[in-house]
Amino acid sequence: QVQLLESGGGLVQAGGSLRLSCAVSGRPLSTFAMAWFRRAPGKDREFVASISRSGRNTNYGDSVKGRFTISRDTANNMVYLQMNNLKPEDTAAYSCAADRNAHFDYANPDSAAYHYWGQGTQVTVSS
Repeated sequence: QVQLLESGGGLVQAGGSLRLSCAVSGRPLSTFAMAWFRRAPGKDREFVASISRSGRNTNYGDSVKGRFTISRDTANNMVYLQMNNLKPEDTAAYSCAADRNAHFDYANPDSAAYHYWGQGTQVTVSS
C-alpha cells in the first residue's frame, strides 16, 4: 500500500522560508513522478510544483516560480519543497502526490494524473 506523509508546515512571517517534506512508502520513489499541490480556504486546488521520475525535469506554478524549489531523494524515498520569500497568499494546505504512470522525464502539472495523495500539511504566512 502506497502512503505519502507530509511534514514541515507551520506558521511563518512574510519573507520567511519553510521546507516541506514528503515521505513515500509502499513502493520505490523511483517509480513515481511527484508533485506538490495546495488548497487555500474557499479556493480550488492549485498546482505548485512537479518533478519527473528522473529528477531532471521540473515544472512550477506561475505564482511560485523563482521562490519554490522541488527536489527528490530517491535513495531515502523523500520529496522536498523548499519555499523561500513566502507571501501571505501562499497560505494553504500543501499536499504531495505521486503519479505511477509517468514517463521517465515528464513532470506533469495536471492533478488528474496523480494516483496517490498525502493528507496535507498546513502552511500559514502572516503579514
